[in-house]
Amino acid sequence: MLNIVLFGPPGAGKGTQSERLIEKYGLVHLSTGDLFRYHLKHETELGILAKTYMDQGHLVPDEVTINMLKAAVLEQDEPKGFIFDGFPRTNPQASALDELLTELHTQITLMLGLEVEEEELKTRLKQRALNSGRSDDADPEIIANRIAVYHRETAPVKDYYASQNKYVAIDGIGSIDAITARLFAAIDSRT
Repeated sequence: MLNIVLFGPPGAGKGTQSERLIEKYGLVHLSTGDLFRYHLKHETELGILAKTYMDQGHLVPDEVTINMLKAAVLEQDEPKGFIFDGFPRTNPQASALDELLTELHTQITLMLGLEVEEEELKTRLKQRALNSGRSDDADPEIIANRIAVYHRETAPVKDYYASQNKYVAIDGIGSIDAITARLFAAIDSRT
């Protein structure tokens, strides 16, 4: 089973590239954002539990998020693999994901890290704001904060996977097709 964590700062191209990986390798896309929205909207037991934390201004505990992921994984009938989007964001989440996948007799194959310089990220996010109307991508202060949070809180996860020889840095600069080719080459060299 091919299980990928697609990783990178805001504006690195994760959304665009994940669509191509899903299409080529037949992966199931698991987005924690989508899972939260689904569980909240349908008022599932996990959604109600998550809402109690969110209503108090707290982060949803990793255990609740992992249980949402587990439910989504178990819904799949003989998947070829998964692409994890928005998770893990911390080392404890990465460890919890490893435990979940071990229970399911599989593991993360690799983490693909799209590496893009900060000035290029800012340019891309401003362009995305123009194209998609995402107001959070238009405000320079919000952009700078999102990138800072990524570097401070999320970037250390790559060391977690690097210690397992599963982290592959991908040059995220160039045409969309060139970046896709680099991602495909990295996956094909490991499978």
